[in-house]
Amino acid sequence: MHFWVGSFCGILDSSSNKPAFPRRAIAATDVIALVEDVGNQIPDKSWMLYLLELFNKQQNIAIELNLICQFDSQNYFEAIFNGVNRYRFKEVLPILGHSYLRQIIMNSQKECISYLLQDRNTKQIERFDLRLNIGRELSFAFEASNQFTGIEWWNKIGNFPYQIRYHVQISQLMYGLSDNSDNPSDSEYIVYLPYTTLIPNSEGSSLRYPISFHNPRIESGCICYNVKPGICESGMKYVSITKNNNNNNN
Repeated sequence: MHFWVGSFCGILDSSSNKPAFPRRAIAATDVIALVEDVGNQIPDKSWMLYLLELFNKQQNIAIELNLICQFDSQNYFEAIFNGVNRYRFKEVLPILGHSYLRQIIMNSQKECISYLLQDRNTKQIERFDLRLNIGRELSFAFEASNQFTGIEWWNKIGNFPYQIRYHVQISQLMYGLSDNSDNPSDSEYIVYLPYTTLIPNSEGSSLRYPISFHNPRIESGCICYNVKPGICESGMKYVSITKNNNNNNN
């Protein structure tokens, strides 16, 4: 009753020319735009998520800032840490036709995770800082090991993924590095760089998913794609080479 499909984000390793996750990344960001409401076909007691998901090094703990759509038409952004909902954004709410900047920042100096959300139409910003009890309750490495972009379903009445609520556009897929060369874990000054590869991933059920990853491309120097109703069997495979983009959408 739990399904996901999408892609891990990466860059081309300069020595092997193969996809790899950038070293010393401490942040992740994207922009999600709500293009069309395709109707609520979410089964009873169920919900789906448009994922911005970062994993930390060593412990592989998931850190997420997701758009969640429920069966009862409650739609909202949620900060999640290690599988537990930590904060529902109350001021910045999903509105059809609007786009939203999402950011996750790992701050080792303050021992916290910062979740930032901005409505790019109204310029309203909402922030949530999750303080971690390092050493007492948790061991945590403040460095990323992977980033996932895609869709997740929870179905409480059947064993199948269902129609998505919104046609969305995902753009500005980037990772963040500290701009302090003397302290790579310094999160006060972050420079964001674009990913250049997408590696398909799913939960491995061999199902056909009722979505289409449409037209992966480069816009403003970053990977961009749309998620629409359709049919796919895996996430996106995409490789961007400078001034010569090659992509394959399965």
